[in-house]
Amino acid sequence: MGHEFAGRVLEAPRDSSLVPGQPVMVDPRLYCSSCASCQKGLTHGCEKWGFLGLSGGGGGLSEVVAVDTARLHPLPESVDFSVAALLEPLAVAWHAIKRAEITDLARAGPVLVVGGGPVGVAVVYVLKAWGASQIWVTEPSPTRRERLRGITNVVFDPAVDDVVAECRRQSQGLGVTAAFDCAGSQRGMDSAMASLCFQGKYINIAVPGEALILPNGIMLLREINMTSSFSYTDEDFQETVAAFVDGKLHGVETIVTSRIKLQDVVHQGFEQMVENRDQQLKIVVSPKL
Repeated sequence: MGHEFAGRVLEAPRDSSLVPGQPVMVDPRLYCSSCASCQKGLTHGCEKWGFLGLSGGGGGLSEVVAVDTARLHPLPESVDFSVAALLEPLAVAWHAIKRAEITDLARAGPVLVVGGGPVGVAVVYVLKAWGASQIWVTEPSPTRRERLRGITNVVFDPAVDDVVAECRRQSQGLGVTAAFDCAGSQRGMDSAMASLCFQGKYINIAVPGEALILPNGIMLLREINMTSSFSYTDEDFQETVAAFVDGKLHGVETIVTSRIKLQDVVHQGFEQMVENRDQQLKIVVSPKL
């Protein structure tokens, strides 16, 4: 755990531009740099991929951690580290939106996000940063729907609303341009596919809990383009950090729903995410609180 983290440099190599005390964001990915994917610059497809924290080697829950200087991105001195830690999931969203290959989101028509959890909300904020004019979300949790109302144009309750019919109605019968699936459920995928316009784009970011059945009939008749998105590249991470520093990811601090001390991480962190997952998006752990 602890792969989403930012902090200050304690020590740096003499030939590095980094200095002790400097605030940085950590790109936590581990990759070999020598496999076929890495050689193509697709480091997120490394045959030996991993993450600091999740795969060992320390992480954000460690007192100190050794990180390759190439994986450190300088931040302003005034940065709020609890917000900067969100750059990792925001980079996941950034990569997914690039994978959609939509040249002008401002004019592309409505976009549907399936699932209003941490990744779904990150996708919403990145879509806003990219200029999307119509962002619609479908989310079953009342608490999460309420959080989404101020940052999206439309929020559907899939238990009550006919999401497909509403997407058609509110787009004058055309359907949505793209659907980002951040839920990984059969019902969510089916409604997303059926809500797409002709030659619409379905981008899966979720890890399904079970095998899903593709709606091949809809995909064929509407020439739906389906792709998946995993992690992010070096370039994606750099661009996400730059957007954050430039103030283009305004409002992302709302993704942080709790701040806790490191010594409370088990009861107020891990257990909360299991027992009250709808009440939480991201719980930030800090040794300084």
